[in-house]
Amino acid sequence: MTTPFPFTAVVGQDDLRLALLLNAVSPAVGGVLVRGEKGTAKSTAVRALSALMPTLDVVSGCRFSCDPGSPDPGCPDGPHEPGAFETRAARMVELPVGASEDRLVGALDIERALSEGVKAFEPGLLADAHRGILYVDEVNLLHDHLVDLLLDAAAMGASYVEREGVSVRHAARFLLVGTMNPEEGELRPQLLDRFGLTVEVAASREPDQRVEVVRRRLAYDDDPTGFAARWAEEEAAVRARIVAARELLPSVRLGDGALRQIAATCAAFEVDGMRADIVMARTATALAAWAGRTDVLAEDVRQAALLALPHRRRRNPFDAPGLDEDKLDETLEEFGGSDDDDPDPDPGPDGPGGGGGGQPEPDDAPQGGDDAAARPEAGEDGQPQPSGAGEQSAARASEPFRTKVLSVPGIGEGAAGRRSRARTEHGRTTGARRPRGALTKLHLAATVQAAAPHQRARGRSGPGLVVRRDDLRQATREGREGNLVLFVVDASGSMAARQRMSAVKGAVLSLLLDAYQRRDKVGLVTFRGTAADVALPPTSSVDAAAARLETLPTGGRTPLAAGLLRAHDVLRVERLRDPARRPLVVLVTDGRATGGPEPVALAGRAARLFAADGVASVVVDCESGPVRLGLAGQLAGELGGTAVTLDELRADSIAGLVKDVQRRAA
Repeated sequence: MTTPFPFTAVVGQDDLRLALLLNAVSPAVGGVLVRGEKGTAKSTAVRALSALMPTLDVVSGCRFSCDPGSPDPGCPDGPHEPGAFETRAARMVELPVGASEDRLVGALDIERALSEGVKAFEPGLLADAHRGILYVDEVNLLHDHLVDLLLDAAAMGASYVEREGVSVRHAARFLLVGTMNPEEGELRPQLLDRFGLTVEVAASREPDQRVEVVRRRLAYDDDPTGFAARWAEEEAAVRARIVAARELLPSVRLGDGALRQIAATCAAFEVDGMRADIVMARTATALAAWAGRTDVLAEDVRQAALLALPHRRRRNPFDAPGLDEDKLDETLEEFGGSDDDDPDPDPGPDGPGGGGGGQPEPDDAPQGGDDAAARPEAGEDGQPQPSGAGEQSAARASEPFRTKVLSVPGIGEGAAGRRSRARTEHGRTTGARRPRGALTKLHLAATVQAAAPHQRARGRSGPGLVVRRDDLRQATREGREGNLVLFVVDASGSMAARQRMSAVKGAVLSLLLDAYQRRDKVGLVTFRGTAADVALPPTSSVDAAAARLETLPTGGRTPLAAGLLRAHDVLRVERLRDPARRPLVVLVTDGRATGGPEPVALAGRAARLFAADGVASVVVDCESGPVRLGLAGQLAGELGGTAVTLDELRADSIAGLVKDVQRRAA
């Protein structure tokens, strides 16, 4: 087994280390979500924590790690006789992003259950992680239904597998840790709320600290065992402190004063529900135990708020997480003066972050920024201009609105989502087929129908049914998938009128919100002057798309053909990466083409490429004024798609409703 990087050798990242240690002291805190850019020691710190977890006594031969002192009475491997047990290290189980539901919760042999009445259950990762750590890297890329199952098990402390009336339950209590890069997309607010704590991590900008990161990493890579040996004393000290804090935890007193501060803080920051109050209370109690105290102080409540509240304040994907610390201090002061405040608090050995023996702690690899390079543009007269010439400052987006549903025709087989029809593992049952591989969703009626004609030949003359493997039928289901919504936005001079561009940005922002709710990937191509740019490659991060949209400049000619060709190239590359995800192109333009030679003919040929590939497309017609040329409608015909005006894009638009009725009547 590879020697893990020592936890106490991690440079910096105090909040990350503290949040992990608090969960090690009290798993009831509810786990931790670590958000940050790549190369910031997220995975390193989580894997290092497993070496600090105290050893476990488990019932010998139990696949579910039952505690011999209090075995699970409902354990599928039980009942357990008192006596034999073994001691082993706590496990750290990693859940791959591409894991199936059976791999997570376990697999039930439906054939044996139906034909023999035997509950043959193969445990999944939730069983492996019981009394240990369950780590999900890139948790934001995990399918929503798997995240729901994962968080339900973490909240209830048990996992349930129920199929066709056969049910298996086993204990599943674990320290849940998820890591994610926000640039790849956010978790839904209701899923964020299920993680107890969250921390934001970033690479240090201090040269000395970065030097120490590199020095330790190189030393570890050269000799992992020797490097770990040099930190063994610090590791042992933190491990002992975790054990001591666990023993002290039941004695920690959470007084009425601290409870009032917790309630007042959650109310002041308008946090939904009561989970935040409970998590703050548990976190503050764990902080006191970690510091070696039996009373919760105001400083514990403050630190608990900084860890438990930021991710619960997000109302939409464009809200940045965070907490106003001045407001927090004012609230704590207003509701302070509790009977359990200690005027001379002892923070305990090494401070609340502890564990490093005074050593600096890790980051990982340095990160660099990327600056967008400006380039010369051409004005409406076609003459090259210096950078910024003829360019208008970015207009602010108008207020977003609820959009009508845009979807891809046909039935796909892409990732689960909420936009277009698709064959999925979850959804309404539409039919049955013979299973290909392992049977996952039994179609009971079709199975009985297949088995019924053979009962006499199988020696069955009375009640009951003999079912064989050839009779089993897999249910086929239809649900919804997420698509790749590629926005192709005209940012030329003809769109540059401030009022129009504000409306255009508001419409695109509304569509981005819709894409977030429907679990789509999004991309952004813009065109202006003489060329087109990929402002944002396809990603699950709609807030990144919104940020690019916010600063989008306008001006210059309209290279419509260049924009379409660049979008076509983006789709070609993305099709190789993710062939199952179907695209929807949303072209936002007034339909004019003025850039390059024969601009109208070139744009028409580029548009027909999309029609030839069968790509679903919608043209959002931004033309305004009393006299309209109808160019966007002609362009939609070339694309093989449909055109909607900005007004018709609204879900409550009268014009849109009339158009829908006319289309259905035709």
